[in-house]
Amino acid sequence: MNLPSWIARRYFFSRKKRSFISWLSILSMLGVGIGTMALVVVLSVFNGMDELNRQIFKTFEADMTVSPKQGKRFVASPELLNRLRNVPGVSLLTSVAQDNALARYANAQTVVRLKGVDENYLQRKQLDSSLLEGKLRLSDRGINYAIVADGVRNDLSISPVDILTPLEILYPQSDKSFNVLNPNAFNEEALTVSGVFFIESKYDNFVLAPLSVARSLFGYQPNEVSALEIQLQPGTDEATAKEALQDVVGDKLLVQSRDDLNVDLYRTIRIEKLLVAITLSFIILVASINIFFTLSMLVIEKKEDIRILYALGATTTLVRRIFLTEGAIIALTGAITGLVLGVVICLAQERYGFIGMGTVSSIIDAYPVRLDTSDIVMTGLLVVLVTFLTSWFPAQRAAEVR
Repeated sequence: MNLPSWIARRYFFSRKKRSFISWLSILSMLGVGIGTMALVVVLSVFNGMDELNRQIFKTFEADMTVSPKQGKRFVASPELLNRLRNVPGVSLLTSVAQDNALARYANAQTVVRLKGVDENYLQRKQLDSSLLEGKLRLSDRGINYAIVADGVRNDLSISPVDILTPLEILYPQSDKSFNVLNPNAFNEEALTVSGVFFIESKYDNFVLAPLSVARSLFGYQPNEVSALEIQLQPGTDEATAKEALQDVVGDKLLVQSRDDLNVDLYRTIRIEKLLVAITLSFIILVASINIFFTLSMLVIEKKEDIRILYALGATTTLVRRIFLTEGAIIALTGAITGLVLGVVICLAQERYGFIGMGTVSSIIDAYPVRLDTSDIVMTGLLVVLVTFLTSWFPAQRAAEVR
């Protein structure tokens, strides 16, 4: 029989009457449990937001993007394209010409982000689940089409059903002085709107058009592009593919993964997650300080018991372990309860989504959550560490009683 654990359990569970110290122990246990539960839930919400953003970016952006380190454009020779297509793991390669432009529809106009893509872009099937109205079509029978974001549609009051009103795209000519009053200072293309998509507000100003149209507007040469977007085959290791692609393109071009393009957002989420974790850790620390006071008063209350133990031959180590175990019982009971409740709440939210976002324009109905084993382990280790530190001094004080 483990004597320190048995005595500690007797102190916690087997009191004939509830004293102030008993209720303070229960309060400390509840504080640790609530803090632990809140930490698990909040960290899981941040994990869910991180995963949601990855899914959003995956809907529009490519697995790998090749862009120039300097300037807006570069020459993508046929030899370079063939070498990139032959890299292991490459599935699709899309040439892109992208820049800001002026869009005009009927009597309305707005600034858009025009993205010209070649014919294999729609083979990626990224926009299939984001299409709100119309069809995903860029060219058909010599007619050039545009796929516009929902924000552009709202700004210009575009109707994909109206095939008679063109979407006019204007871009200033680079070889002429800019003058808004001079219509000849702009390159202009007319497109028929084929469809409307919606992903997230970040992409609400995009207009997708054929690559040839964008090159003509921007004044690009036949082989010039602003980027090359590469889709990888399922199961391909991104780090290995990125390194192989970088070796092919050389030093003047940069290969970036989808995470590299959005590194600022991911960094912000990680920093916010860290700050929230630190804040909730202080809440657990405050609850653990209650354990400190509980054990300190318990030592005062049990001085006679401690003297009897010493008289029976107990060592200082045994007495110290009794009160360390008492603190562990209080803290671990609350921590385990909090962990279980936190996991149950996250699983229920993930399955049923009973806590909504509260905004009409949100792309999802409920807060996203994703349980991460490392967060649960980290929370458990944090509680153990804080409990040991706050229990040590009262236990040491008890060991010094004579």
